[in-house]
Amino acid sequence: MTLLGRIRLGVVAVLACTAFLHAGEKKDKPKAPDTMVDSGSFGVFVRGQRVVTETFSVQQENGISLVKSHLQETDAASTAGQKSELQTTSGGELVRYEWSDGGSSLVVTPKDEFLNEKITPSASSKSVEQAFLLPNTSAILDNNVFIHREVLAWRYLTANCHPEGGDQKCQQGALEFGVLVPQDRTSMRVRMELVGPEKIKVQGAERELLRLNLMGEAFSWALWVDPKDRFKLMRVLVAADNTEVLRD
Repeated sequence: MTLLGRIRLGVVAVLACTAFLHAGEKKDKPKAPDTMVDSGSFGVFVRGQRVVTETFSVQQENGISLVKSHLQETDAASTAGQKSELQTTSGGELVRYEWSDGGSSLVVTPKDEFLNEKITPSASSKSVEQAFLLPNTSAILDNNVFIHREVLAWRYLTANCHPEGGDQKCQQGALEFGVLVPQDRTSMRVRMELVGPEKIKVQGAERELLRLNLMGEAFSWALWVDPKDRFKLMRVLVAADNTEVLRD
């Protein structure tokens, strides 16, 4: 990883998108209005064929940040699909995470110095619980929920870059994050690093986007965000799985 130096990123846009993760509000300040930060859908393609559509929204509501996702398989339009909702404070602390697929479900909440996961395999089965020794600021990166990757990218850019002389100066190398993958009932460490601007084709049109790499022990993903549109996630490439994710 080479020194990235100074890259024009538009710090105002970064902070506007990530304020709900890091900018704790003072009690004497008036309540901020509800804000829609991002919404839309991603198409998930395997070997060029669309297999899943993720519909999502990221908003602030009553001082709480809500990240909602609905996954629907292309060949199973009649099923309920998978739904999730992530709630965090303006300081990035977990309030609650819920996921369900119409049969099984799970809920993650902070408890003392742990994150507690309650899993219900089916409506007629007894729930089981599992505790993870993780702080409540740990990121949630659930399976196939790509909007969670966008939120982590915003968090990385806010932590790793700072304004200097009208530009953004970013540190060399990657930052590590502790994350929980609720559907897998596992925690891990992941690394994210900034590669820099790249010109790529998205849906047939060439665009200059900002590339980030997201890595773990057993995976490596490339993410592209749009520095001209509040750093929204535009494309994800998982080359090892012949998988591409594109914003519709």
